[in-house]
Amino acid sequence: MRRRGIGATLAAGVLALVVLAVIAAPLYAPQNPFDIASLNLLNSLDPPSFLAGGVRHFPLGTDGQGRDVLSAILYGARLSFLTGVLAVVLAALIGVPLGLAAGYGGGVVDAVLMRLADAQLAVPAMLVALLADGVARALLPRPWLDWAAVPILVAAIGLARWPHFARVVRSAAQLEGDRDYVAAARLVGAKGFDIALDHVLPNVLGPALVLFALSLGFAVIDEATLSYLGVGLPPTRPSLGTLIRLGNDYLLSGEWWVIVFPALALAVPVLIANLLGDAIRDRLDPRGQARARGRTRA
Repeated sequence: MRRRGIGATLAAGVLALVVLAVIAAPLYAPQNPFDIASLNLLNSLDPPSFLAGGVRHFPLGTDGQGRDVLSAILYGARLSFLTGVLAVVLAALIGVPLGLAAGYGGGVVDAVLMRLADAQLAVPAMLVALLADGVARALLPRPWLDWAAVPILVAAIGLARWPHFARVVRSAAQLEGDRDYVAAARLVGAKGFDIALDHVLPNVLGPALVLFALSLGFAVIDEATLSYLGVGLPPTRPSLGTLIRLGNDYLLSGEWWVIVFPALALAVPVLIANLLGDAIRDRLDPRGQARARGRTRA
């Protein structure tokens, strides 16, 4: 168990460093990739500084527009992480109350909400996000699209992810509803709504927290996928998905750094978020801890 605790602490520390590095990007990034005046086409496709012909000012090389790849990753990751976090928050704000109402209320409420969740889960989350994104873009005036790109993505991914939270919270609420403390609260005259908020909800937040950590990685991947497909953030506000889409043109031309480094910048934080979610699950699940101790003794 001590090794698991060390792994969780290490994953949380690395993730915190990545987030701090992204937030503080304007303080130390070699270049502002969004400032067109600072770009020079003569510096386009320079290799990383550790390769022959590289320039020290561009540690990870430049892309076809003379944009520093490291700076583009730092600024692009800010948009990717912000979009992912807000989308998961929206999914939790929708899914947790609905799952609590379905699991503790039961009856018709449970049947209607879960059939709605089942219907949405039958469709891949990416298709739901694409549909929500397309509807929003069709309804909004064209001059608003660039300004509303991030809110549209947040809404699209959040609406695609809420059934997962609803399902997890519903199952946990059904288990907690049969506990002795809930029966005791009913005996003293507590109302159903008060019991759900004051007693059941705090005890179902553990599984929801685990799902929140695991969903962060999926939400960032969803944003990158939508941007890669050209329906996410515009090229004027590039995210990691946009950088990967632009770098794909150079994959077979020898300028591998244009796509490899943005892809690694996307994969590493997602992997760390998944490891952190697994560690939180092991810490909050007593049965998982007991099984781990049994394997250790064996």
